[in-house]
Amino acid sequence: MTPLGIPSEVLSRASGVAAEIQSLAGVSLDAHHVLTGRARLLAIAPHGQVSAGGATHLLRTLDDWCAITLSRNDDVDAVPALVEQDRAAPDPWSTVQRWAATRSTAQVVQRARLLDVPAAALNETAPASPTVSPSGVAAAPRSAAGLLVADLTSMWAGPLCGLLLARAGAVVVKVESPRRPDGTRRGHRAFFDSMNGDKLSYAVDFDRDVEALRELLSASDVILEGSRPAALLRRRVGPSHLEGRPGRVWLRISGYGTRKGHDQRPAFGDDAAVAGGLVRWAANRPVFCGDAIADPLTGITAAREVFAALARGGGELIEVAMAQVAATYAALPAAAEVPFTPSVPPEPCAAARDLGADNGAVRQLLAERTKSPC
Repeated sequence: MTPLGIPSEVLSRASGVAAEIQSLAGVSLDAHHVLTGRARLLAIAPHGQVSAGGATHLLRTLDDWCAITLSRNDDVDAVPALVEQDRAAPDPWSTVQRWAATRSTAQVVQRARLLDVPAAALNETAPASPTVSPSGVAAAPRSAAGLLVADLTSMWAGPLCGLLLARAGAVVVKVESPRRPDGTRRGHRAFFDSMNGDKLSYAVDFDRDVEALRELLSASDVILEGSRPAALLRRRVGPSHLEGRPGRVWLRISGYGTRKGHDQRPAFGDDAAVAGGLVRWAANRPVFCGDAIADPLTGITAAREVFAALARGGGELIEVAMAQVAATYAALPAAAEVPFTPSVPPEPCAAARDLGADNGAVRQLLAERTKSPC
């Protein structure tokens, strides 16, 4: 077990996925680095029932355990409504903890969902593999080298997948709205750089300039989507609206899948891990393991699926749910402790580009692709 409390069986399985990625795409990565890199960079670790980043807490309810995340300003602002009080308390967590202790887990999660606050019941999600369905026209099997990738994701899981595609030789365009850029831009810059330093930065307003977004997505060979499905569907730029290039691969990362009732649920790496049961137990209490562990596990799972789809010729829609990935790892049989020593040094990363710094270069690239659509 690592200092972050990551079980050996999880590291072992993640190493297996890394080996599959190397076999499919020639990209070397060390699972230990992938799962622990941000924690080492930020010098953080989970503290029992408080996540490594501090934004997610495991809470005892009347009948079980749940996790709530207060990572966004809107989440903190919603606490009075969540706990049914008129005004905010100086310490939101003590208030939430006392409130949760008087409700059932179902009541806590239901009210949090009503207010769009990320929350999960412990073990609520069963293991499931990513789903793959036909979407568009297949092409000949190919590698990622030279392909155009539109990366619409943010935070960690999706950007990690985009990073691995960039390392495999793809031209990855990180797409952000000027009104709502990737939240990790505001955090530790070195982490943002590590996920996005090898990508072009394209700023486009998803509402005011949807045609520019449509043009990029129509020209892309791979599309990485990490928003709630309705975000693109209501703008008519989802996989069913855009014909796309032959062999296009569309990857959709979500918290809990796209089935009705779960498709609009917000999720972060720590609460998604709790939903999947990926926790440790100490003194009969669940405690966090790893740092937002569902994020990097989902990122490498998604990358493996994209590389495999390209090797099949593409023309596919891939859906990966963070909580289901976490549940799959939680279901692994316990393994004997094996010391994990990083064997592959971290890839050096360039500084990420300023928001929109490559808009001109991306437009030129799209113009060239329009002249030669195949």
